[in-house]
Amino acid sequence: MTITTALPRDFLYGFATAAAQIEGGGAESEKESGRGDSIWDEFCDQPDKIRDGSHVKKTCNHLAMYKEDVAMMKSLGANAYRFSISWPRLIPLGGKDDPVNQKGVDFYNDLIDECLKNGLVPFVTLYHWDLPLELSKRYGGWLDKEKIVEDYRHYAKMCFDLFGDRVKHWLTFNEPWCTAVLGHGVGQFAPGHVSNTEPWIVGHNLLIAHASAAKLYIEKYKSTQGGMIGITLNGDWTEPYDDSPENIEAAQRKMDFALGWFADPIYLGKYPQSMIDILGDRLPEFTKVELALLKDSSEFYGCNTYTTNTIKAKESDDEFAGFTTMGFEKPDGSMIGPPSQLGWLRDVPWGFRKLLNYIHQRYKKPIYMTENGWSIKGESLLSVDDAIRRYHAVRVPNDEGRVKYYQGYTQALKDAVEKDGVDVRSYFGFMDNFEWASGLIPRFGSVYVNYETFERTPKDSARTLMKFFKDNVSR
Repeated sequence: MTITTALPRDFLYGFATAAAQIEGGGAESEKESGRGDSIWDEFCDQPDKIRDGSHVKKTCNHLAMYKEDVAMMKSLGANAYRFSISWPRLIPLGGKDDPVNQKGVDFYNDLIDECLKNGLVPFVTLYHWDLPLELSKRYGGWLDKEKIVEDYRHYAKMCFDLFGDRVKHWLTFNEPWCTAVLGHGVGQFAPGHVSNTEPWIVGHNLLIAHASAAKLYIEKYKSTQGGMIGITLNGDWTEPYDDSPENIEAAQRKMDFALGWFADPIYLGKYPQSMIDILGDRLPEFTKVELALLKDSSEFYGCNTYTTNTIKAKESDDEFAGFTTMGFEKPDGSMIGPPSQLGWLRDVPWGFRKLLNYIHQRYKKPIYMTENGWSIKGESLLSVDDAIRRYHAVRVPNDEGRVKYYQGYTQALKDAVEKDGVDVRSYFGFMDNFEWASGLIPRFGSVYVNYETFERTPKDSARTLMKFFKDNVSR
């Protein structure tokens, strides 16, 4: 008997990771694996760049434990696994004429096969921030459009050739905004540059690299491999502080500088006018050839989102927010949601529903939710033994905030689909991992990871999340 609910039978749900966040088991095993250094290896080597001094070379040991991880996901009820391929693990030096690391090829072949053996759809990201370090040294990485697009396209083609017979869901890039702004604007992420010109150059080059690889797939591989390709963008809902025209306009401007920067050229064929007005000649212009390349280069909208901000027109010095003032307070002095471990993250499920509707109405593409999660305040201060004992024995009060977050956001997703007619086709949560510049301190995962022993322990939120989709996906 077919049971019909709000979410379609082919809805994908499970856990999301990135190579740099989970693969490393230590410096020696990474060296033995043949992986070349990425810009994050160099960034982690610099004092005070990573909050707790941790390193991408030692994270969750997924390289050795992928079979256990896939089995755990299956046992929890997932039907898909979103992961990224490490460019320097496949091509240690990164360039189109550089040698391939067969150990890296073997690992991803084995991981994909293990997913399929366990009934998990592999949802693969080609680039999740770990640029081969050698390319940064050779020509500045994402700052050199001609060279980086050529090398990235070669890398993407290699992945399509090696894995496209089994991978049917591709993402070209994860959150290009972070690469451009955090990596080349404010210096918080690798490669750590601070500039008011580099981010716009890097963002432009990322768009062209995306389109080059996506069009290659669509024109040369799609008909035989039968998959789809797109890009995933980060961006949170921006709620006007009040209904004044200036705050409503400011909220749209902030949305332009977050989502619109990358989504508008891909889906609408041009940069947002507010960006053009503010940035002037610092924002590169697209050639006719580039605009043609961008058109129809993403078959869906990949969405990463976590929170909501209230936006005021009061001018700030944050150019990357369109000079708006972001906050969480409402006019009556209350906050729009409870706090997390991280200052930028609040639990605001109604904002998530509004965001899904905005994307659906503006860009008119199917939406794949590729990241969403919550970091509980103080969770990282628990001892390993205490955390695991609580998780196993007492249904951890410490995980209640994450359970509540997932309950709110998944219900908002269901309402967007069922009541608003939004076309959403996936949702991915997390396991604990290396959280970039914050190191191993914030825990976003619904699966606890002991970073010394690498033992995994599902939290209540993992079961809550998977049960929701078991109950709400048609079968």
